[in-house]
Amino acid sequence: MTDTVHATTKTRQTAPVPPRAGVIGVGAMGENHVRVYSESRGVELAGIADLDTELANRVADEYGTTVRSVEALLSTCDLVSVAVPTAAHYETVERCLEADVHVLVEKPLTTRMDRGRDLAALAEDRGLVLQVGHVERFNPAVETAASLVEDLDVIAVEAKRLGPPIDRTATDRVTLDLMIHDVDVVQSLVGGDPTVTAATGTADGQHATATLEYDDVVATVTASRVSQRKVRRLTITAAECLVEIDYLDQSVLLYRDSFPEFVSGNGGRRYRHESVIERPEVKNREPLRVELESFVSAVTTGIEPAVTAADGLRALETVREIDRLVSGETDIEVSPK
Repeated sequence: MTDTVHATTKTRQTAPVPPRAGVIGVGAMGENHVRVYSESRGVELAGIADLDTELANRVADEYGTTVRSVEALLSTCDLVSVAVPTAAHYETVERCLEADVHVLVEKPLTTRMDRGRDLAALAEDRGLVLQVGHVERFNPAVETAASLVEDLDVIAVEAKRLGPPIDRTATDRVTLDLMIHDVDVVQSLVGGDPTVTAATGTADGQHATATLEYDDVVATVTASRVSQRKVRRLTITAAECLVEIDYLDQSVLLYRDSFPEFVSGNGGRRYRHESVIERPEVKNREPLRVELESFVSAVTTGIEPAVTAADGLRALETVREIDRLVSGETDIEVSPK
């Protein structure tokens, strides 16, 4: 009996220890990171940090975690989400990387290209994952569309991200807060670096439109905080079909094989235009959950993150040029909250 138990003990395998995760900044977006980590079996939520003690305590109580100082959190965690105001991204991410902690930072990576490059270099030097939180990349509808685009001759792309005035203080311009999502998605679908050929804004910078030209594709992106209807939509025009993506519904529609014709009847002729509409299967999931799973996977397996620092820098560079044309300013700076 003793020998049998001993043999069983020798062959028993120890379960892998999940990485310890933390969140720095638990406002509206940061709290969602806390929620997802707390529900995930792939990580252990080790704590949170925020300058607002009352807010931090409420979030910690709700999700069963611990409020820590940033220093204590970094000494405890293997990976963190950084969801502080954009103006504090650089110093916060730098501090995390210098503590040898992997980072997912909410978009944009930073407000300045030089500082973004410095963070990318620091992460590479230390062998750490630095992922940028362009969450729409992980929208199942976008992932489905990306698989379709590989086989299409894309001609044009149009993105609209519209909504009514927000009920929070906006410290980022509409281009940096909203438009950058679609700039990143378009660049991931089309590939290459665009030339910003036109950009204009109105409503005190709360509504902006830009035209981006790639080698053989033209893209138009519009972002607004003054529309009275919430719209999150991307349309891809290709030689073979037209693809409509609705971010909110997580749906994709393909329009192809258009049949224009004149039909006789009731003593007259009328024009009729029909097309075949296809609805590819989209496996609906919460984009943030998919994003954080991807981040944890990059940390635990050593693979390149799905949205790299270089991707974040490309999107930021494009938005900086859009802002320059809209406002005439040469730099993007964001005021802290």
